[in-house]
Amino acid sequence: MIFEQIATGGCQSYLVGCEATRAAALIDPEFSQVDRYVGLAGQLGLHVRYVIDTHTHADHFSASHELQKRLPAPVVMHRLSPAPYADLRLDDGDMLIIGELRLQALHTPGHTRDSMCLVMADRVFTGDTLLIGGTGRTDLPTGDPHALYESLFDRLLKLPRETLVYPAHDYKGRTHSTIGEEIDANPRLARTDRAQFVEMMQNLDLSAPTHLTEALRTNMSGGKTVAQLLAEASAKVPFMSLAELHGRIGANSRDLVILDLREKDAFEAGHIPGARHLPRGQLELRVNSELPDPTVRILACCEFGKISTLAAATLRELGFTRAVALDGGLKAWRDAGYELEA
Repeated sequence: MIFEQIATGGCQSYLVGCEATRAAALIDPEFSQVDRYVGLAGQLGLHVRYVIDTHTHADHFSASHELQKRLPAPVVMHRLSPAPYADLRLDDGDMLIIGELRLQALHTPGHTRDSMCLVMADRVFTGDTLLIGGTGRTDLPTGDPHALYESLFDRLLKLPRETLVYPAHDYKGRTHSTIGEEIDANPRLARTDRAQFVEMMQNLDLSAPTHLTEALRTNMSGGKTVAQLLAEASAKVPFMSLAELHGRIGANSRDLVILDLREKDAFEAGHIPGARHLPRGQLELRVNSELPDPTVRILACCEFGKISTLAAATLRELGFTRAVALDGGLKAWRDAGYELEA
């Protein structure tokens, strides 16, 4: 077996491959590592047959939809997954054949209703159902502590004690555990009584994941994240440095139009000298009348440099091929001590 574990912060992804046939599967990929997954598979001479999400993630952005196009490979999820881009939906007990490897789905609802674990030879990929020293939370959408109790005590923990446990997350640098070690030392599994376990899960009082709403929306629909949109826009536009802009203002450059995309109150409170006000929401409607010459050089700026990056990409698509964005935005301009007009 070819086995690679890829950590991204606390997220854990797995590339498993058949040494004889070079067929492979990628489990729980994270969006920021797309290039790494593709490069690693190529380096190892593997053909990724399946991209698998063990459940609908709420705490990170899945790379499955992007890898579906890049590799290409079908996305595999449990049949209850809401993701419309899933190509292959598994039922409990269904098996994927990856060369000489066999990967069997074990439906383990509780963290989410579409959660599943993947059993392969001497190991099990537990997603967020069972973590090292913990379990998945049950207070997010479709979570159910009663279902998690049954998934753990009636199913997952009945695997052989020596079975290796590879979860989808670990924030303490640990790579794996075993079923036996979790039974013996996992404090949440010490509550073997259903009522006590459910009460414990209902009173954990955990903070919500940082990107909960956006991650769920993206992973459930296949839509693009803000980070994806920004990455795509950044590849389409050049940027201007603060120092370069400051020098051009000092030289009274007439070959540059500065567009401030913020709302009126922010613009009037202080803007780059000579900037014109054109709110982002009105850009497409007004830009042709405000700037009839498509050959003019436009510098788009906003508070943090993100909206202006998206706007500069839009301007280029509209024919303003010299549009650029200000690196860092107005906040960086103020922090650098440069002059503002009120």
